[in-house]
Amino acid sequence: MWNRREVLRGGVCLSAAGGLTLSGLARAQPALLNGNATIVSGFPAGGMGDNVARPIAEKLRGRYANAVLADNRTGAGGRIAVEYVKRAAPDGLTILQIPSSPMVLYPHIYKKLNYDPLVDFVPVSSAVSYAFSFTAGPGVPAEVKTVADYIKWARANPKQANYGIPAAGSALHFAGMLLQKAAGIDMTSVAYRGGAPLLNDVLGGQVPVSFNVIGEVMSYIKAGKLRSLGVTSAQRSPFLPDVPTLAEQGFKDIAIQEWLGWFVPARTPADTVRQLNTQVREALQVPDYVAALAGFGLQPLHQTPEEFARVVKADFDRWAPLVRATGFTAED
Repeated sequence: MWNRREVLRGGVCLSAAGGLTLSGLARAQPALLNGNATIVSGFPAGGMGDNVARPIAEKLRGRYANAVLADNRTGAGGRIAVEYVKRAAPDGLTILQIPSSPMVLYPHIYKKLNYDPLVDFVPVSSAVSYAFSFTAGPGVPAEVKTVADYIKWARANPKQANYGIPAAGSALHFAGMLLQKAAGIDMTSVAYRGGAPLLNDVLGGQVPVSFNVIGEVMSYIKAGKLRSLGVTSAQRSPFLPDVPTLAEQGFKDIAIQEWLGWFVPARTPADTVRQLNTQVREALQVPDYVAALAGFGLQPLHQTPEEFARVVKADFDRWAPLVRATGFTAED
């Protein structure tokens, strides 16, 4: 079993992809777990999480457990799902799939959180990573094509300098706060309940710019309906290779790339964790699945539990000073 000290020292430490199935995997398998497994996601069905979870669930069925189901327990920005899995039995049958923010960002912005990500969970496997686009729509003039162009426009039009985000307190929200602080401009965040309604308003010009997951906007950018002024990853995105990063445009401290990862409750046996990790990593190397993920702007990751746990701890530590610099706290 793994304990908190081991995790901290690094010793252990989204629609259903068009019906895609995962084939061509090795057949020699350890014994099935005794029971049916559930992959718990904190966000609605049909989104990014389903694109990842449901094909892997198909692969795990009959290889990890007799049946593997996907369960969307939505609400509170993913916290409801996290708390549910925390309370589950540590037998490997209840698996949490969650973006990085609830595990590494929320602990620094909520005054009261009913879980400790470094104590209550064992990191199993990262699945995919994704970056954000600082996106402009018809609400700003067509000549605004870079971050510098937008800053100049925002200073000349302060009452219109709003930016949309899919949720308050998210990593996308912090990307906006860090940008306005670094640029020395006032920008008002407009929080939506998810990426879909935000995207509708950016396309309609009701909100001039927004921070979006690249996969949600790249088809509109390629079609010329939206413009990406910059991406938040440390290097250029392979999905928008002609768009410079914010760091390239002078904002070197804004390098944000989230991951979607898998966790199980603390005290889950190490052999079970290793077995689940192996199966997830195999699935993430199937060529057809990798190609399907790319269509959603997602890059597969292939980390061991130890490597993933070190990423969780490093991201947890990295967010602390960034949150303090903004002075932001979230409502319960």
